[in-house]
Amino acid sequence: MLEIPPELLVKIQNNGEKAYPDEGAGFLLGMDGETRRVLSILPLPNSRESEARHNRFILTPEDYMAAEKKADALKLTLLGVFHSHPDHPNQPSNYDRDWAQPFFSYMITSVQNGQAISSRSWRLLEDRSAFVEEPVRIGISVEKEKKGR
Repeated sequence: MLEIPPELLVKIQNNGEKAYPDEGAGFLLGMDGETRRVLSILPLPNSRESEARHNRFILTPEDYMAAEKKADALKLTLLGVFHSHPDHPNQPSNYDRDWAQPFFSYMITSVQNGQAISSRSWRLLEDRSAFVEEPVRIGISVEKEKKGR
C-alpha cells in the first residue's frame, strides 16, 4: 500500500496539469515498509526531446542522483516515480514497463483536457511481466504529522 498526504497528492496532480499537454514527472520520497509512506516529492522537468514529451518522459541519471541526495538529506528513501498521462488513462503503458524498476511505486495521474482526473499507483512484478495496482490511501497531512510529534 502507498500512503500519501493530501497536499502532496494535490502537488502531483498540479504538476501534471502544469506540464499538460506534455507528461510531467518526478520522484516519490518517504519511508518504506509494509505501507510505503510518501513524505516528500521532487518534481523534475521532462528531459525527453520536445516532440516526444506529449506521451513520454525520461528522468536522467542526474535526476536520480538529485533524488537520492534529497532523500538522504531528509533521512528518507527513494520510493518511486510519479508522472502524468495527458488525455490517457492512469494505467502503465508498455513504455512505462520497459523503463520501470520492480521495487519502485509508480503513481500515474490521468490529465484530461488539462485537468487532473485521478491518480493510481502501480508496482512492477519481479519478473517484469506486468504491473499490479498498488492500493493508495490518503494519509494525514505532513503539517499535522509534524505537530503531533
